[in-house]
Amino acid sequence: MDAPQPDRTLHHLADVVPSVLAAMGAAGFEARIDLPTPVRGACVLLIDGLGAELLDAHAVDAPVLAGLRGQTLQVGFPSTTAAGLAAIGTGCRSGEHGLVGYSFRVPDAGVINALRWRPHPWGDDLRDTVRPEAVQPLPTTFERAVDAGFAVSVVSGAEFARSGLTRAVLRGGDYIGVHATGELAAAVSGCIAAGGFCYGYHADLDLVGHLHGPGSTAWRMQLRQVDRLVESVVETLPADGLLAVVADHGMVAVDPTEVVDLDTTPALQTGVAAVGGEARARHVYTATGAADDVLAAWRETLADTAWVLSRDEAIAAGWFGGRVREDVLPRIGDVVAAARGSAALMRRTAEPLESALVGHHGSLTSAEQRIPLLIATGLPGSLPSSS
Repeated sequence: MDAPQPDRTLHHLADVVPSVLAAMGAAGFEARIDLPTPVRGACVLLIDGLGAELLDAHAVDAPVLAGLRGQTLQVGFPSTTAAGLAAIGTGCRSGEHGLVGYSFRVPDAGVINALRWRPHPWGDDLRDTVRPEAVQPLPTTFERAVDAGFAVSVVSGAEFARSGLTRAVLRGGDYIGVHATGELAAAVSGCIAAGGFCYGYHADLDLVGHLHGPGSTAWRMQLRQVDRLVESVVETLPADGLLAVVADHGMVAVDPTEVVDLDTTPALQTGVAAVGGEARARHVYTATGAADDVLAAWRETLADTAWVLSRDEAIAAGWFGGRVREDVLPRIGDVVAAARGSAALMRRTAEPLESALVGHHGSLTSAEQRIPLLIATGLPGSLPSSS
């Protein structure tokens, strides 16, 4: 079995917030990554979809980001927003925080969409019946920082203020809802200047990548806007301020000739009770007693398309980190499939909107796994001289 395993030479996205808070002197946080000190005010700014390989390939469109280019991190499995934001918000990998996919099965609730907190692929809001705080019960990094005496803010879209995902993994700080890039930059700058810690989130690069493809003209134009956003914040940093820019995943453009439609492939339906995840990272929940047969069928049918492992094999390979909580085990598919190359495991009938997208992520390729860690301080030399 040639299944990929985590790169033990790289730090994980989950290491960033604890390291920044440690640099600020917050009790109870470990400096997993070496960062400049001393730090009085800091922000971890997550640019959704900013993969390291994409940034390196399009550095000309992002001179500020490219000039700050330093370490490369990995995001773990699955390389998707729900898991990435949970890594930021808990300091843990997916086996511990439990948000193991874009969608996953929760006992007694069925398959839920973690971004919308609704049944997947459709249904009514579940926040009252599937409490986010119960699905992800670990104290967040933000709650722990508040307990350590720090002013903590979450700066993100106003529409996400009370979402299930926010309640699950971003609870604990003061939520500052914004509507535009300028508001985001101003709020982040203000939090840093006041000597607090903040987490900021920018979604549009990922959106454009999904719609038009990573590296497309539209994507490159959006990358230029992100570069200006970061430049605006760096220009305002005080000498003891720090900005750490990261991402939750990279992205690949799917090759239409490498798409497998799960909804129209009988060999991939027999013995399957439910399917979660997304096009490049699938959780397959099997009927009682059918797990071995489903595993064999998926391996044979997708031999050139995906890495297909049993739940136990995926855990042993470290896909979900070094520890998987007991209550998280049922959320992981009996069979787990991660797409290779530019392939995708679509569900065109059940997931028509997702299946129409050009750019996708979720799997274990370096394009999806590797993200940049960009560090800027208020000291001279943070910005590239050409800016």
